[in-house]
Amino acid sequence: MFSRIRLLRSIAVVSAVAVVAGCGSLTGDGGDADEVIVVGTTSAPSVLDPAGAWDGSWELYRNIYQSLLNFPNSSGTPEPDAAKNCGFTDNASQVYRCTLKEGLKFSNGNKLDAAAVKFSVERTLKINAATGPAQLLESLDRVETSGDDTVVFHLKKPNATFPLVLATPAASIVDPASYPADKLRDKDGITGSGPYRLNGYDAGKQAELVKNDEYRGAAKLKNNAVTIRYFKDSARLVKAIEDGDVDLSFRGLTPEQITTLENAKNKDSKIKLNEATGTEIRYLVFNPDDPSVEDPAVREAIAQLIDRKALVREVYQRTAEPLYSMVPGGITGHTSAFYDKYGEPSQRKAKSILTSAGITDPVELTLWYTTDRYGATTKAEFEEIRRQLNGSGLFRVTIEGREWNEFQQAYQKGEYPVFGRGWFPDFPDADNYIGPFVGKHNALGIPYEDAELTGQILPASRQQSDRAAAGSSLKEAQRILAEDARLLPLWQGRVYIAAHEEIAGVEWAIDASTIMRMWELHRKSSW
Repeated sequence: MFSRIRLLRSIAVVSAVAVVAGCGSLTGDGGDADEVIVVGTTSAPSVLDPAGAWDGSWELYRNIYQSLLNFPNSSGTPEPDAAKNCGFTDNASQVYRCTLKEGLKFSNGNKLDAAAVKFSVERTLKINAATGPAQLLESLDRVETSGDDTVVFHLKKPNATFPLVLATPAASIVDPASYPADKLRDKDGITGSGPYRLNGYDAGKQAELVKNDEYRGAAKLKNNAVTIRYFKDSARLVKAIEDGDVDLSFRGLTPEQITTLENAKNKDSKIKLNEATGTEIRYLVFNPDDPSVEDPAVREAIAQLIDRKALVREVYQRTAEPLYSMVPGGITGHTSAFYDKYGEPSQRKAKSILTSAGITDPVELTLWYTTDRYGATTKAEFEEIRRQLNGSGLFRVTIEGREWNEFQQAYQKGEYPVFGRGWFPDFPDADNYIGPFVGKHNALGIPYEDAELTGQILPASRQQSDRAAAGSSLKEAQRILAEDARLLPLWQGRVYIAAHEEIAGVEWAIDASTIMRMWELHRKSSW
């Protein structure tokens, strides 16, 4: 079996570790580059418009849309993509200036200039879609342009994380002639300027990507076309790999399937498993406006009872790690705040918490999860949580599952008392595991304002251009989150990629935010 401990690089970047090394050329040059690479996943886009999604849709966006900056190989420090250069022009990290490269065009031939960048950012903020990434851009006060090639971002307050935001698909650049300024695009297709064009799309089934000859960015394409196939369940995905219909799987393998592939690594198998040290997390969200969990004692008792070690052992077969903070291990500033406060699971302590609050009868509670976003194991995860809570005699828990679109709309409206979420980082910084979930308007639709956390700690940390030092200053924020127990971290995952042995480039295909860069994949030219 593989070692269960992986060390992140100093910048906490995800770097895939190949299980097997092929022989022969890995250049990808020649005729092999013309053969379409087929990638399978269980994570389908929710919408094609980048102003409308802050979820797994980013996987597609990164490959088709372009942003001013991106994350290069093995680095969490943004570098230019559509931009020629960018930087703060003041000492307060409040004015950020970018100069664009020459000759930029959208896939339809239209010019990409500073006005298009301004339009794209302002559009996302104006539409402010409930499921969109507008919150990531909320630090913006105004955007100015100077000529066709210069764009200047003025921030409301100092925010040293702003370059990281510009490197995410939240800052995808769209064609003003193809996207309405005040609403999401309702036409099929994508008009972008990224490495690929969207040549065909069947919602929930398939996306056909072909090389964008108009692309002028940092990515160096090692293939000419990629087809992404979307699967409803992991069993069908694995069968497609085994049958040769899919070259590579990304997201969606169950722990059982991962274990099977691990055990077969020394056998004569044409499918090889690649592992990446991941910064994906799973957590529970409590809605304090709901009567069933408005009493902090109920949330604290659950935090005291959850056995994370049993969860990752019994459900995930140790393909994940127990997590005791919203900031995962490997990210600068990570602590074990929940373990520090609650220690090992204890029915006695949980009962004491409840009785001290005057709660003597079992607490009736419904936990909600999505059935089609995080893989088939999610149901088993919630069944285990139910077993643990009900086994204490302190709770009477039921669980309910809904498909992602319905699930997302419901929790944004505050309809669920407790629900499960997964988080793949926008960028590798401790702020990105705290900031999106707090404040008046956040990614969970449940306001979370705290005078110290959102009023002092986060604003102060965002003034620090040294992000390693900022991570350390966010340790107190993690302590507050543990005290409130409105967000309950469960586990930190790894990224597993199953690929046929002739597929190369897997070790470079995952960027710092665990998004797959399809352009790194190619077939080995010879053996």
